[in-house]
Amino acid sequence: MLFYSESYFKMKTENFVKAIGEMKKKSGLDLSAAEDLTIGLMNLVSLEEHAFFSYMKTKESRFLDMLNITRALRKKLLEKIVKKDDSEGWCMSKHLLASSMRVYEVGTKLLGDGKEKEAKEMFEDSAELYGLFWKLNLEGNRLQEHPISYKEQEKKGIFNSIKKLLECCKE
Repeated sequence: MLFYSESYFKMKTENFVKAIGEMKKKSGLDLSAAEDLTIGLMNLVSLEEHAFFSYMKTKESRFLDMLNITRALRKKLLEKIVKKDDSEGWCMSKHLLASSMRVYEVGTKLLGDGKEKEAKEMFEDSAELYGLFWKLNLEGNRLQEHPISYKEQEKKGIFNSIKKLLECCKE
């Protein structure tokens, strides 16, 4: 976990929320559907992994077919959020979503085992990875034409800076 002063976090949060608010006014940006899509993408990556492991355990080709179909769908849907260009953003986006989900799942297992402190740390780390996905993809990609600037010292708590923006219950 990264640690920065509270003043950096407060400044970053205020700047980020303000910039997002301005962009939403200008473009009518609504991220609620994109949020739902990211969760779906996380699950598609997990399905790909399960199909792989099921094939390795059983050697049944139906699991390879499932993997191919799931991968094709994941790629198609990822294009709706992530710009495919010469950078590593596409691959990084996939791995950030997958890592966020896996770390979240470890947190839920720890919570179920009564290890609340460790679970909370995992949830924080999962949220940070998810925040990094949005930071990467809100800056000049499919979702928005206007870049969001960050100061180097404003790296702590990316998820906390966007949680007001990413309200899952917005319809």
